Amino acid sequence: MDVFMSNFPIPRKTREFQNHHFDSTIWNDFRFRYNDIIIATYAKSGTTWMQQIIAQLLFNGDDDLCVSEISPWLDLRVPPKEVKLAYIEAQTHRRFVKTHLPVDALVFSKKAKYIYIGRDGRDVLWSMYNHHVTANDTWYDALNNTPGRVGPAIGKPPTSIIQYYHAWLNDNGYPWWPFWENVRSWWTIRNLPNVCFVHYTNLKNNMPGEIRRIAEFLTIPIDEEKWKAILLHCSFDYMKENATKSAPLGGAFWEGGAQSFIHKGTNGRWRNILQKGELLKYEQYAAKELDPECAHWLATGKML
Repeated sequence: MDVFMSNFPIPRKTREFQNHHFDSTIWNDFRFRYNDIIIATYAKSGTTWMQQIIAQLLFNGDDDLCVSEISPWLDLRVPPKEVKLAYIEAQTHRRFVKTHLPVDALVFSKKAKYIYIGRDGRDVLWSMYNHHVTANDTWYDALNNTPGRVGPAIGKPPTSIIQYYHAWLNDNGYPWWPFWENVRSWWTIRNLPNVCFVHYTNLKNNMPGEIRRIAEFLTIPIDEEKWKAILLHCSFDYMKENATKSAPLGGAFWEGGAQSFIHKGTNGRWRNILQKGELLKYEQYAAKELDPECAHWLATGKML
């Protein structure tokens, strides 16, 4: 049975979410098409990787794709939503956009298919820190000085990643946005027929198997003659070497350019840095904020 014709309840938007990055009101004017693809993550959880995977599946291993252009971040407040909506409306291919919002701050549609990517919060934070510490003045100017910002500006990060870690944990995702509520909100709808959960660890451990699972969920047939090209173009080494095709504006927002945006792609860099008490603190937050099955999945990629 086609999931889009099945009778299942859908989440409702209950609030707007706006800050230095977000303008969730754009979803109110987004016109869904049948088979739109929405890639959802907290951030730094494999978003760009998933965009690359879906682009390669849709365009049969094409080597000349700029995913940051064809798959925009819909709820990012720059460029203005009128510009972004017109750009997306003009697309003629099967559309795939990304969001970093919790479920209750976007418009959910039965017409679309949703892929949520999860990653251990400590790995997320390590990647976020690199993203932030390499940001240049152009990045700060776009986020802080473009008209329409709601709330405080985003400032520069501390020189210590440990200090950054504690601020992020203690102050509900500061200076970005809440982490636990994002994971929690998507977890509550994980069993909807148009939602697929993917974990960063599983992508790393079995990329071919996960890509085939994603293709099946999205009902995208795989041309086996293009399979090797698809895998090559989704590999970290390829994406690092061709980072300008993945990074927003070719990496113009970061010192070091696109190579800084596509950084390491590894997990566990925190293991030899965080002390026992600092590790325990994260685990206590996870136990408090998530149910046991969700916490286990987020840490391991395995469903209980």
